[in-house]
Amino acid sequence: QVQLVESGGGLVQPGGSLRLSCRASASGRTLSTHTMGWFRQAPGKEREFVATTWWVGTNAYYSDSVKGRFTVSRDDAKNTVYLQMNSLKPEDTAIYYCAAARRIDGIRRGVSDYDYWGQGTQVTVSS
Repeated sequence: QVQLVESGGGLVQPGGSLRLSCRASASGRTLSTHTMGWFRQAPGKEREFVATTWWVGTNAYYSDSVKGRFTVSRDDAKNTVYLQMNSLKPEDTAIYYCAAARRIDGIRRGVSDYDYWGQGTQVTVSS
């Protein structure tokens, strides 16, 4: 079982920045065997992929809508994955979710690819 807790959401003006955190804890498993993902869901829309990374190495993959503006990183000592969001736009407004998948093979972009989810944190981009 993996528990995920997000934090860092809030209200920001267009062009501003926010950093989301996802603290992970695992019972009976090591986090290195999991893929980590960030998703978001805007009102009236389906949950969509934002980014994915792993606990080993430095690779990360992004959706086209956030590429070049968002960056994923992690702090292994804190079991925490971050999503740094720069140049935010009103269309980035959504609830952002952290997720974990029990596999590390391939790039996972689908909601159904992930086994564990955090509670979500609201990001609002508005002037």
